[in-house]
Amino acid sequence: MIKGAGNKSAVGVLVERSTRLVLLCKMPDASAESALAAFTNKLRQIADPMRQTLTYDQGKEMARHKELAEALGMRVYFCDPHSPWQKGSCENTNGLLRQFMPKGTDLSVHDQEALDSMADLMNNRPRQTLGWDSPYQALQRFMAAIAERNSATIH
Repeated sequence: MIKGAGNKSAVGVLVERSTRLVLLCKMPDASAESALAAFTNKLRQIADPMRQTLTYDQGKEMARHKELAEALGMRVYFCDPHSPWQKGSCENTNGLLRQFMPKGTDLSVHDQEALDSMADLMNNRPRQTLGWDSPYQALQRFMAAIAERNSATIH
């Protein structure tokens, strides 16, 4: 999650670990209730195989993590305190997102459509860690591998 001016606005940031797919969700504030609602809604929009676990920092906005885990059938893990390197992909993504949403600005001015456009730009951006493929290309490979594995199991 990135927070806006005076911590009065927030945008939920989810990064899928293997494909680096970025999902952004509008949040009215940085409360645990807002995080639960926004993350549950956004995570329900992706395929089950992509939402097995969630790793988060020690922020109070994840106080309702058990409800999130139960609602989505996933496990939630937490980084050690003051250890941002344990979720390096998220930290890197947050830094890139600050090009669109600079620190100290009001993030509530961005509606979900604008956030989806920002995520789309990020997901079309080639990444060295993906062999210069984009997250969308990595997602296509990921989903094709799952489909192939499923069809092999059926036959």
